[in-house]
Amino acid sequence: MRNLIIKKKIPSGLLLVKIFIFTLCIFSLLQVAIGEASVENKENESALLLQQISQIRNNNTKLKSENKNLQSGIIKKETSYKEKIDNTKIAYLTFDDGPSQNTLAILKILKQYNIKATFFVNGQPKYESLYKQISDDGHTFGNHTYSHDYKKIYSSASNFKMDIKKLDIFLTAITGKKPNHILRFPGGSNNTISNNYGGIKTMDPIIEEMSKSDYTYFDWNVDSSDALIFRQKKDIIVREVLTQSTEHKHPIILMHDLDPKTTTVQALPEIIKGLQNQGFVFDVLTKNTYSPQFKVVN
Repeated sequence: MRNLIIKKKIPSGLLLVKIFIFTLCIFSLLQVAIGEASVENKENESALLLQQISQIRNNNTKLKSENKNLQSGIIKKETSYKEKIDNTKIAYLTFDDGPSQNTLAILKILKQYNIKATFFVNGQPKYESLYKQISDDGHTFGNHTYSHDYKKIYSSASNFKMDIKKLDIFLTAITGKKPNHILRFPGGSNNTISNNYGGIKTMDPIIEEMSKSDYTYFDWNVDSSDALIFRQKKDIIVREVLTQSTEHKHPIILMHDLDPKTTTVQALPEIIKGLQNQGFVFDVLTKNTYSPQFKVVN
């Protein structure tokens, strides 16, 4: 007798529920697995991040240490350099008011003795080739205003600054070099002629304005006396420079590069040799050079 297999039919609704429950279980298991994997990944990411942070901190500490050592080295070198400068007799030849018909003769003498000087020039387009020659020979420019017009430059701080900037632009156009922001006031920082145009205290706001604009101004501590009269005697110029220079380790010597000052040119070789015999070397002025200043505004 054939065995009869009776298949029990499952209601379709119940089947759907079972399928849903099964699917839900599978999904839950997958979620748990994914969650565990996600947690593990996050833990790995966190560990990696912490490792990176630790490495950054270590690098930062190392950099700070290296920076501290570098700063210490820089300070030591600067101190050593300053001590060497302080203990070295350095003369600074400076020429105001040029260029002029005497400039080429001055440059020739300086080249002969292999000496660099600082030229506090004005703006004279007719001498464009001389500005270039001064620059090409390795000398330094100082700003002495474009116009050297006392009435114009000393009427206000803004007018003075405008004249200074005009010369900066003029020199840069000719030489291709940026201005070095050193200047000498026409007549010196304690001049009295400015009182006639801007008032008795006109120099105070001018000095303040130029200092704010990052300019360093230089007066002098040795006067060649070549500006006291139209054409000073050569021997007097030599004597004044060599005598006054004995009183300073860093003499900043005022001379003039103007057409009438032919005796200044004649005196220059004797001045150079005399200073060398006193043990001086020569250099150009920079913003870091000792700067004698007659008038200081606090």
